[in-house]
Amino acid sequence: MNSVFKSTGRLSAGLAPCTLALALAAPAVLAQGQPHTPVHSHSSQAQAVGTVLPFDEKTWAHLMQHGPRPAAYVFTTSYCSTCPAAFAAVHQAVKKRKTKPELNAVVMDVSGAQAWRHAAHFAGMTRMFAFDGFEPAIRQAIDPNWPNVTPYVVLLDAKGQTQRVIGPPNATALKRWLSPA
Repeated sequence: MNSVFKSTGRLSAGLAPCTLALALAAPAVLAQGQPHTPVHSHSSQAQAVGTVLPFDEKTWAHLMQHGPRPAAYVFTTSYCSTCPAAFAAVHQAVKKRKTKPELNAVVMDVSGAQAWRHAAHFAGMTRMFAFDGFEPAIRQAIDPNWPNVTPYVVLLDAKGQTQRVIGPPNATALKRWLSPA
């Protein structure tokens, strides 16, 4: 939750938490020289720069049903020392491909401009998400068996099949993920 809510106990102008967080984050992102893209844009490439998308309990089901394929989701925290290496392994696997799958970072413990501060760790990402809501409920919606360890990598292949890995995925998992449909 943002500092405006914490300090006042209410949301300014009746805005939803994710709307307010994005409104508060926009000036900081623009100040960093990053172009700003509206959250409602459906171009995944456009969403990558300057916008941290909210990730709530319904986001995962929506991405599994309507999201891009293939895609990778690296669930991380601001203090995860091995998460950048896991993301780098996935990024390395797709770097030289003609058609590149989406590479998404999902920050679990910070939101808005705070999440964007970790973007440098995920060079090559397509989109950045940040948890927006009750973290245990969001994790449960993603995978009820997830032991809350990061990096947690989900590889969604062209057929919609998932591979779930704690830590960097191995070469076999990456090859299976990237094999043609």
